[in-house]
Amino acid sequence: MALTENEGVEGDDSFLSDESSFYGGDDLRSEFEERVESFNPSEYWASHHLQLSVIAHATIEKEKMATSVTKSQEAFNIYEDYPSGRQLSETVEVFMKRLPPLSTSIIEYGPWIYVANPYFPKRHVREDQATFIRKGHELLEDFTAVKAGIEASMPGKAKTVIGRKLTPLRKQLELDIISLAKETNCTSGKWMLFPSASDVNTHWSLVAKGTVAGELGHAAKVATDDGTQNARLICVYTPDFSDKKDVKRVLERLLAMGLCNRNGALAEGRAIYYKADAYTYLELNSGNEYGLKASMFSSREMLGEGK
Repeated sequence: MALTENEGVEGDDSFLSDESSFYGGDDLRSEFEERVESFNPSEYWASHHLQLSVIAHATIEKEKMATSVTKSQEAFNIYEDYPSGRQLSETVEVFMKRLPPLSTSIIEYGPWIYVANPYFPKRHVREDQATFIRKGHELLEDFTAVKAGIEASMPGKAKTVIGRKLTPLRKQLELDIISLAKETNCTSGKWMLFPSASDVNTHWSLVAKGTVAGELGHAAKVATDDGTQNARLICVYTPDFSDKKDVKRVLERLLAMGLCNRNGALAEGRAIYYKADAYTYLELNSGNEYGLKASMFSSREMLGEGK
């Protein structure tokens, strides 16, 4: 109902009177004054956290935070819509039935089958692979030129003598490549497993389940069937090769899953190796012309041989 011209306007005493007790009656005011006089702030805050209303409020706030975290960790799949990648709508069992690595043809699906950790934090900075490859090849070319100059200046010298001259240059090349990889965000790397063709489905199933469950790294892949019976490569990725703690954590999980032993690959006694993607981009394999180690870590180094 709208106010009339004379309702509720300044100077209208119809709403207030001496009996209105705007500040409360004498008894009520006396009671509150006594409570103010007797109030002890230290005692109040000492017991404040034990009050049921406070506990209830804190519980509600924790639940709100938990809900917020859950929403921020909604499943995300970097291989969604890849024909050769696991989809969020698939269980690992369905994924394995659709793409068993033993019989999935390289002709139909390409060289790799992929799986990702759906709850791994998204990378907000993309790797600049093109810049890394271009500048990386420049580093390799510079090393080759210096190496040729040293060899030309030492005709007839033993390879060991020349090798000693090259050792510090080679170490610097390694440092420069790693530094460039970090600058261009090309920091991912992988533990490499080589199960036989007959074992690849079993090994891959364990890796896929571990990746989806968040027990391994952010992604993994396995080689498809190329028509041979050669051992298959499984790559178990971590996002940052410089995070040695995380690299070791994944290795220890592979050990616990029975995919390797303390000396190397399961039932083979050989070490397994961790290789930076940066080296893969530059095609630095074992026995490369630059004398660089193709891998960064071995299981023996990380776990300790014989332990």
